[in-house]
Amino acid sequence: MALATVHGVVLDGVEGVMVRVEVCVSDGLPSVGIVGLPDTAVTEARWRVRGAVESSGRMWPQRRITVSLSPAEMRKHGAGLDLPIAVGVLAANGAIASDLLAGTALIGELGLDGSLRPSHGMLAAVLAARHSGCASVVVPVHGSRELEEIPGVTVRRAATLSEVCAILEGESAGDAPAVGEAYPGSVSADGAALEVPDLADVRGHQVARWALEVAAAGGHHVALVGPPGVGKTLLAERMPGILPRLRDEDAWEVAAIHSVAGRGRPRAELCVPPLSAPHHSASAAAVLGSLRAGRVIPGAVTLAHRGVLFLDEAAEFVRPALEGLRQPLESGRVALARTGWSGVLPARFQLVLAANPCPCGQRVGTGAGCSCAPAAVRRYAARLSGPLLDRIDIRIALSRPSQAELDGVAAPEASAVVQQRVVTARDRMRHRLADTPWDCNAEIPTGPLRRQWPPAADAARLLQDFERSSANLRGVDRVLRMAWTLADLAGAPRPQADHVAGALGLRGAHTGLAP
Repeated sequence: MALATVHGVVLDGVEGVMVRVEVCVSDGLPSVGIVGLPDTAVTEARWRVRGAVESSGRMWPQRRITVSLSPAEMRKHGAGLDLPIAVGVLAANGAIASDLLAGTALIGELGLDGSLRPSHGMLAAVLAARHSGCASVVVPVHGSRELEEIPGVTVRRAATLSEVCAILEGESAGDAPAVGEAYPGSVSADGAALEVPDLADVRGHQVARWALEVAAAGGHHVALVGPPGVGKTLLAERMPGILPRLRDEDAWEVAAIHSVAGRGRPRAELCVPPLSAPHHSASAAAVLGSLRAGRVIPGAVTLAHRGVLFLDEAAEFVRPALEGLRQPLESGRVALARTGWSGVLPARFQLVLAANPCPCGQRVGTGAGCSCAPAAVRRYAARLSGPLLDRIDIRIALSRPSQAELDGVAAPEASAVVQQRVVTARDRMRHRLADTPWDCNAEIPTGPLRRQWPPAADAARLLQDFERSSANLRGVDRVLRMAWTLADLAGAPRPQADHVAGALGLRGAHTGLAP
């Protein structure tokens, strides 16, 4: 009996999990058995692997072959284990020395002609191999451009099974250039890099611009309510441009999620927080996540991880999709329980919600231009429930800027200027929260917020007055978090009364949709 061990990777949700592939070649009738909860694609690997081995000029052992995949209790999906199974068979048969496989993970699907093809979610797989301590990873040449420059791991490329064997035996370095566009849309037709929408394009709306700056600095959620064409979408699309750039680990985490979803992130925007903007006709599964053929499909909330989730025409979304946002808004993750898979997906995003004040959209000011019946206005406002809106810290009512604001001589501030203030405020937060698991004010739980970071005495009295007059105790803590953000933007050591007053103004109930 001969035994060989190879390492591969499968996907569990949006993360890769290392799989130990043990191949045993023993006496008995020629057969191939795969154990360890393989799905149909993994079970069918035995036919692809045999064809690839024989097409590569290697001898297929005419003996009993047993392939064990561990951890055995986790179901294995996809064709990405073809390559480790094939190499394991060759090593167990003595065609490759087993000691050459240590510290190397193998990822890829095999064709019957021995060609190596990309498998689903390779970026997440390579990151999982790196986290597990693998020094090198062998991947297909095609579709591997997104794997360039991953720190901490050597990525080697091969086009065929024969080239993989040459790499393992030291006859090839595996440095063939990557083939295939891994970052679709990374450059425009004329070759120029894509640009993030700039806040300088927005004229007027000084209050809304300030609200976005506060939201970006503290990680708060925002609701924009106003008539059609007033600029809600224009403002929301510029939110990623004023957020701090993603740190390296966060950028790779986001890129891996988009890789699992089949969307390569543009290289020029790899460190820019993502913007996920589902259409208002999207189902709850499209927003929260679903399962298809045993594979997890990340929803809009997961695609917005470390970035912005923009819900335009929010009142038109189906109620299950909106109510499903409650958990991720609080915890930064979404728990899925589907037939065939249950688990948790990352979903730490900032919500920007845009809505009209009524069905016709003209209920602004005195409401003279609105043609909606009062009952219709109430029904429309009720589509956004009180518990959902209660989790949104900043609520702004927009109206058309005056002509003086539109014709103002001073040019609007660019995103880069606002972003610098946001980064400075975030640095203050991270210094204050250095020994905690939180990065920004919006993430601080109620207990530590009140015990460790109380406001100044005059601010505390103002908060107490607000607490006595409000039936919503959660709102008091949200006001305190925003007050800390305003203090950080102002460079103050602790929130003062004017910071609390400013936070109360940003949480205003004059939008018509607030509970």
